[in-house]
Amino acid sequence: KCAEGKLYLSPIKDLFNGEIIAYDVARNPSFEQISRIMKRAVVRLDGATPILYSDQGWQYQMASYQSILKQNGIVQSMSRKGNCLDNSAMESFLGRLKTECYFGKRFETFEQLEQAIHEYIHYYNHERIQVKLKGLSPVEYRTQSLN
Repeated sequence: KCAEGKLYLSPIKDLFNGEIIAYDVARNPSFEQISRIMKRAVVRLDGATPILYSDQGWQYQMASYQSILKQNGIVQSMSRKGNCLDNSAMESFLGRLKTECYFGKRFETFEQLEQAIHEYIHYYNHERIQVKLKGLSPVEYRTQSLN
């Protein structure tokens, strides 16, 4: 949230290493936003057969969205209504984003807020170490795992 209003962040997180593999920031939630992140994610998946968890938002129930998943061999899994624990990995990331990026700060413009989100996600993926990743960042962990 900023003085000009709200931005909507839609991220996709790889549960192997916790990396945000695709995301989009928009002023309004829309199917176009979801379509953009799916295109980015599909490029990153490189032939994998992932399971994509989401809440029960209207955009995730659309036939167009389900068609994108099916065309790319992605299995859909939706959380139960009103149960944030079903999507706890993403809820955890969003909580950290709010605590580490927003807490105690005031953003005046959409541009300032969007830039802060981009910078935080880069930091989270490339610099923020995690105990469960043996003291590595998500990108470092993925890189070491591939070698």
